[in-house]
Amino acid sequence: MSRKALLRRELLAARRLLTSQQVRDTAEVLARTASALPELTAARTVAAYVSVGREPGTHALLDGLRARGVRVLLPVLMADNDLDWALYEGAGHLVPAGRGLLEPDGARLGPGAVLAAGAVLLPGLAVDRRGMRLGRGGGSYDRVLARLAAAGAHPALVVLLYDDEVVARVPEEPHDHPVHAVVTPAGVRRFPGRDLPCGQKGDPDREGDPSQEGGPGRGSAPTAS
Repeated sequence: MSRKALLRRELLAARRLLTSQQVRDTAEVLARTASALPELTAARTVAAYVSVGREPGTHALLDGLRARGVRVLLPVLMADNDLDWALYEGAGHLVPAGRGLLEPDGARLGPGAVLAAGAVLLPGLAVDRRGMRLGRGGGSYDRVLARLAAAGAHPALVVLLYDDEVVARVPEEPHDHPVHAVVTPAGVRRFPGRDLPCGQKGDPDREGDPSQEGGPGRGSAPTAS
């Protein structure tokens, strides 16, 4: 088993231990913190996703962005694991999809719709102290990030995680892209050298120290070895 696969298994096992109340409480904190991010307040279009299971919750954040007039794009998984996109029109317009996912029931806008996003919320299992993200391994968001890079688009890349999912280091491959920021219950953590696009500025008191402690974490952070 690869180092990435081992770390994914460890992180998913930790998520399965969370109670439903812990997931709900964390989602509320994440929504409040993420909604104030300059990356999101400056964006007219945000590409996001619908959390499922024990993922850090996004539902309240999606509703808050939409209520603020932000154009929210949600992914639609295609047969080849690439992502199409559709507008978020509210929780009542989400329908069950393959692999236990939820997707919007509106018109498909095409894989290139993500190029209009000023910020992209990426699902993940971990981020390391350099800003490198560990996903689930399906490759869908690798394609999205490659599409953005090929088009010269530079949206803010943000991940929502639990506190102990900011780890010392994740295994990386040449196609992996670093993120600008991670939001955890402890707050916003930024990464040295990851400049924000479009002149956006974060909180200087939280920048440059992604190992900062605090908040209702689940315990010590795992590392890949």
